[in-house]
Amino acid sequence: MGSTWKLQDAKNRFSEVVNEAERSGPQIVTRRGREAAVVMSVEDYRRLVMPEVNLVDFLRTSPLCGIEIDVERSKELGREIDL
Repeated sequence: MGSTWKLQDAKNRFSEVVNEAERSGPQIVTRRGREAAVVMSVEDYRRLVMPEVNLVDFLRTSPLCGIEIDVERSKELGREIDL
């Protein structure tokens, strides 16, 4: 993981924070001594939020692909209850 920056330092040296995020990984920003935010490169962000495989391809390669599933709904009306 990258460096930790105090909020005031991160604001004053934002370009440096971004450069470090691209070079060395996510940069943690603290406010009053507590972790408040993370600055990361676009590549790291996309890797974090984008799945490697889309849903259709995932389902096609699933070990359950081709298994028949009974999806017929029961015709029973349910159970009787006393109110």
